[in-house]
Amino acid sequence: MSKSTVIYTKIGEHRGKQRLWLEGNRLARTGITPGQRFNLVAGRKSLTLQFAENGAYKVSRRKRGEVELPVIDITAAELAQALGKVERVRVLVRGNRVDITIHHHDLAESDRMGRLLQSLTKGEPLEIGSIAHGGGVLDHAIHAGLADVGMPSRLAFANELEGAYLEASLANNPVWDEDSIAIQGPMEEVEWHKLPFIHLLCAGLPCTGASLSGRAKNRLDRAEAHETAGSLFIAFMNAIQTLRPAMVLLENVPQYQTTASMTVIRSVLASIGYDVYETILDGYAMGSLERRDRLCMLAVSKGIEVDLEALEPVRQREASIAEVLEPFQVVQDRFKPYSYLADKEARDLAAGKGFRRQLLDGSEASLGTIGRGYSKARSTEPFLRHPDDSGQSRLLTKAEHARVKTVPEMLVQGLSETVSHELLGQGAVHCAFRAVGRLIGNCLRSISEQDKAAWQQKWLKTHSAA
Repeated sequence: MSKSTVIYTKIGEHRGKQRLWLEGNRLARTGITPGQRFNLVAGRKSLTLQFAENGAYKVSRRKRGEVELPVIDITAAELAQALGKVERVRVLVRGNRVDITIHHHDLAESDRMGRLLQSLTKGEPLEIGSIAHGGGVLDHAIHAGLADVGMPSRLAFANELEGAYLEASLANNPVWDEDSIAIQGPMEEVEWHKLPFIHLLCAGLPCTGASLSGRAKNRLDRAEAHETAGSLFIAFMNAIQTLRPAMVLLENVPQYQTTASMTVIRSVLASIGYDVYETILDGYAMGSLERRDRLCMLAVSKGIEVDLEALEPVRQREASIAEVLEPFQVVQDRFKPYSYLADKEARDLAAGKGFRRQLLDGSEASLGTIGRGYSKARSTEPFLRHPDDSGQSRLLTKAEHARVKTVPEMLVQGLSETVSHELLGQGAVHCAFRAVGRLIGNCLRSISEQDKAAWQQKWLKTHSAA
């Protein structure tokens, strides 16, 4: 078997022309020597150097010490004609030939943008995939935002670990259609290559290892140490590299922004041709009564212009919590003393701790974050005081919880209070991500016909015979 060398390299530029430079023992070990002549033969998405005595081009030489090493320097028009305007190539040096093909990352970038622009041109729906779907609050918000600006969309598939959450979404969430694929199980086990192509991947990766409460509860020194959630970013990246969506949306707690996981996500996305944008969405500023901040990362293929600073609220926030509360007659039996919480607060105050109960009367303009375990009646989450008995209080109902997050109540219809609070407590502020959906739709609508034509020409160049 002849010796082979595989080189992944970038295309350079010399005097306005594309340039490929190869040199050294990587060539010499396969038998290539200075002075050899070769021809350039264009193929399907490839360029081949075939060595021949009367070839049109010659292998140059470079002296390193006392050793002369071969140099192949290609600036010929055949390079651009065969491969198009690409940034990276794969070079296989073997025997009496050198095969140059488009780098698989460049092919993937061209493919995902070509598919997107083809769908936009035809007016086809944006195909969306969902990971860590939960009850589909994030997905519903994105689909709603896209619809607001006239961008059709559909759910291609959704993956969720918890069967109860997936059941709830299937029963209540209108993002599903008869062709959507429901996938229940760990995302690490999903065979991404068997799923249909998508334009946008949405993910609300579990925050249990990154949130302040999660790290304290589980005594973690880093998010990646969490037993189940810590390594999920690897499955997330595998999904992206296999599905090759044109856009990726990630939602998580603000603390996730400084994790090692997020550092890896940024680095890998940049290396495979995405531009990565991040912001912290303030739910209150975006129109919700709940003060809930969330990391929003939007990674897009080159050619899609994004400005997260252009996000605008989609609704006017209520003046006070009272506007979303159930009538007293409906909730009067829910009030309890919760004496153990009062005792805990007294102990914390005596110990100099800053933990205080959130006891509200409805006149407040906002309330603090409500988490996944809200139904457990934890000490620092919002409670409503009895209007006539200050010693009693109650939790928000599932409908009230949905309203302070601006989540459509239909998404928790027919569910128990416990499951509803879990879905809502780990979900997104709906109005904030509806604004993100609008932004994505407007970004796609702003792609000019000229840009579409240029990208489609590039896509055809890399997906048809030269």
